[in-house]
Amino acid sequence: MTEIEMQDEFKTLKKFDAGKGREGFLYSLPALEEQGIGKISRLPVSIRIVLESVLRNCDGKKVRRKDVETLANWTAKSPANAEIPFVVARIVLQDFTGVPLIVDLAAMRSAVARLARDPKIIEPLVPVDLVVDHSVQVDFFRSPRALELNLDMEFKRNRERYQFLKWGQQAFKTFQLIPPGIGIVHQVNLEYLAKGVLSAPVAGVDDPGAAITDRGYNIFFPDTLVGTDSHTTMINGLGVVGWGVGGIEAEAGMLGQPVYFLTPEVVGVHMSGQLREGVTATDLVLHITQLLRAQKVVGKFVEFYGEGTASLPVPDRATIGNMSPEYGATMGFFPIDQESVDYLRATGRSEEQCLAFENYFRAQRMFGMPLRGEIDYSIDIDLDLADVQPSVAGPKRPQDRINLPELGRTFRELLEKPVRDGGYGKQNVDLREKHLVELNGSAPRNGAMFSTDNKEDQGISPGDERNKVEMITNRPTPDAAKEIEAESRDVFTRGRSHIGHGSVLIAAITSCTNTSNPSVMIAAGLLAKKAVERGLRVDPAVKTSLAPGSRVVSDYLQKTGLQRYLDQLGFNLVGYGCTTCIGNSGPLHPNIEKAIHEYDLVAASVLSGNRNFEARVHQHIKANFLMSPPLVVAFALAGRVHIDLSRDPLARDKDGKETFLRDLWPTLNEIRHTMQSALAPETFRRLYRDFADQNPKWNDIPSSTGDIYLWDEKSDYIHEPPFFQNFSMEAGHIGEIRGARALGIFGDSVTTDHISPAGAIKETSPAGKYLMSRGIQPRDFNSYGSRRGNDLVMTRGTFANVRIKNLMVPGTEGGVTKYFGPSRTGGSKNGEGEQISIFDAAMNYTETNTPLVILAGHEYGSGSSRDWAAKGTRLLGVKAVIASSFERIHRSNLVGMGLLPLQFLDGTTAQSLGLDGSEIFSITGLSDATKPGQQLTLEIESKDRQKRSVPVKLRIDTPIEIDYYRHGGILPFVLRQLLSK
Repeated sequence: MTEIEMQDEFKTLKKFDAGKGREGFLYSLPALEEQGIGKISRLPVSIRIVLESVLRNCDGKKVRRKDVETLANWTAKSPANAEIPFVVARIVLQDFTGVPLIVDLAAMRSAVARLARDPKIIEPLVPVDLVVDHSVQVDFFRSPRALELNLDMEFKRNRERYQFLKWGQQAFKTFQLIPPGIGIVHQVNLEYLAKGVLSAPVAGVDDPGAAITDRGYNIFFPDTLVGTDSHTTMINGLGVVGWGVGGIEAEAGMLGQPVYFLTPEVVGVHMSGQLREGVTATDLVLHITQLLRAQKVVGKFVEFYGEGTASLPVPDRATIGNMSPEYGATMGFFPIDQESVDYLRATGRSEEQCLAFENYFRAQRMFGMPLRGEIDYSIDIDLDLADVQPSVAGPKRPQDRINLPELGRTFRELLEKPVRDGGYGKQNVDLREKHLVELNGSAPRNGAMFSTDNKEDQGISPGDERNKVEMITNRPTPDAAKEIEAESRDVFTRGRSHIGHGSVLIAAITSCTNTSNPSVMIAAGLLAKKAVERGLRVDPAVKTSLAPGSRVVSDYLQKTGLQRYLDQLGFNLVGYGCTTCIGNSGPLHPNIEKAIHEYDLVAASVLSGNRNFEARVHQHIKANFLMSPPLVVAFALAGRVHIDLSRDPLARDKDGKETFLRDLWPTLNEIRHTMQSALAPETFRRLYRDFADQNPKWNDIPSSTGDIYLWDEKSDYIHEPPFFQNFSMEAGHIGEIRGARALGIFGDSVTTDHISPAGAIKETSPAGKYLMSRGIQPRDFNSYGSRRGNDLVMTRGTFANVRIKNLMVPGTEGGVTKYFGPSRTGGSKNGEGEQISIFDAAMNYTETNTPLVILAGHEYGSGSSRDWAAKGTRLLGVKAVIASSFERIHRSNLVGMGLLPLQFLDGTTAQSLGLDGSEIFSITGLSDATKPGQQLTLEIESKDRQKRSVPVKLRIDTPIEIDYYRHGGILPFVLRQLLSK
């Protein structure tokens, strides 16, 4: 851990007993309260943990005294409308969203080397862990070789990206890479990466070493993080504050800068009672998701407390924390208690670590589950655990919970309900009608993928999760079937089946949400055992798979003898990664796809994941139901979703007798007895060490070594971004922008999906044409997400969404604009402008050094926080974005990339000003003395030389953001700081 600069603005630095005879220092919140600065002991625990970070990092610049006082005086019913500068202790990344961050670090090192300085000064200033989990697909299944064959395909597809990540692994000291085949980022975080409390030596004191076991002047502080994946909140179950952010916020955190967020309301959920026999943690989280969605907790912290909460083991808590994005909260936090410490011990953390964790939170008076009346919450909600019933959620949204006995009836109703009301619009359906499919063992054909280059596949609808599209597209495109077939012809299912509406065609035990929870995984294994013993089988049309979030799951399923029963039902291990939960479900058999299209079938998937938007699980499966792992096995056996499992038989056994779910469902005692023999701390210690030794395929990947990355101009996945071209130690001056042209004028609610591309790349798009010019065939384009490390692809995708409407070119859709510079084709006569692509116009303007602006309406940049929405805008040559209002994170991302966000004053819009894009714009009032939030002037000169001035508000909101802007963004700002030390 990097040394900590000692600050003690509030004189709260105190000694405490860190356990085993060690003394440590901490920034004491009780000492802050004794000074009369807020009723801190009444604050929600999640707010107190953030407050500790603000207190510890108070330096008068990044974090001001006022920030500490404002948060210490948090009021439950009306929190201050202030941004909190939160400096996190570490960062977690997954491979798709993590690659661009490592590319930027590599580019910073190249810039330092060009200045003839030591490139090793560029290091993440907080520990960064990247887990490769988003790239494995279920191409092979129902085979003992599925794991090996899927891993082979993964390494073939992702070789270039992996070579680059492997370089990063050896180049950076504070960057740890967990290679493919180990697990899913959030489960690895829970079982291995998280420490609960961290420590670092104090700068300027004889370095005692950062290890928790050493004596000396170590400061201890809570483990906090942000991650580049929305389900980072899983770690909230362990009492660790953290949530998902976009790439630019993660980059800021990685470089020691604050991550800003608005002071939240905190919703208290008081749990009482206990779960009934037969009810799982999955049933509980689906209940909570429905409950909290109805309470509208978007953007709020949720904190669980009370005796019922205390009774939940950490894996159950983690399942609930994981689904925070589904119920809309920033976090689903569980305070620290004995259960939290016991979990660290049970998962093989050291005794020193466990003692430091417990003693630290006791010293801060934050240990133990709060009871009713002890804490002030903005809203209080009651939940009696005894009310939770077995259930599933779907078929399109995770908050649409259905009690298990009602699923058959609900599905029948939805089939005939009009599409506008959320149904499927089928008429006079006979659910007994089935269609024959022959499964001849041949490879499935290509699966399609969502793409913002398609008019049909458009982003988020009103009321959808803001990161929905990100969650559908954060994956590679499915591969050509011939490649799979070339790998092995003998692993595909043979047989014949009959399918119809409601047929289960995918049954996946997948996702960290549930595979991190031994109780539901063992329940699935016990149910499979009972089914096999009765001679039950799964229909060959069902694509079954088991993709746990860690190898610990395989270890205890093997130890208990349950894996062989899962194998006999087709739930063979297919990989350790997100797979079906993020849409990496792989293709279906072509004869199944043919039947789906020919008869327009509403087929179903059942999965133990966290998201079930249409097109997320598989392009051709319209009904997707979330459920616990044992229910996934049960519905695979039933083969259909239009069934009441409380009354209807699942199947007939080998003697022809009807078998019901109650005959197979394991008791709580059976589950507990099996678990006791299965889990040992030593297992976690053994499986979470020497990753390289356990992963020969990773070792076989050739990669460059050394401190500086050798950029390969032949690579179309990794390219040096131009953020540090012509970099010098001198920060720029803030000056007026004159003679700018409009690149685009947009209306309200332009999302990051409109601004930055997602999903598959189409050959007609600027990015597709570029890749073809490089000799890459469309079948090898892959997704935008997989090429995030290449600015030449991503910049061409910026503003190229086929649905974006540029009001400069009325009546058109897609990434076109009018170009008013020197004509190249003679098309801009009479000052009317020449209609060309936004990318081409931007490049033309760059040649004449013409600055560019974007004009937009309300809520500009809403949707998922996508780093390339700001990076791409910057690389097109845009200097300022002038909008009626901004989505909060996108505004901060624009500043982070050195762009100027400006806001029209109330009532003024590009439309009310009658702008058509032919005008010349200047922004005056900017200087080195510019202050956050000040009023500036937008000068507009029309093509007939008429001039007018409009006041606009500078949406650089804090002093540190002024510094970012002056330096050209966060990256150059931090780079100059590091070089000047």
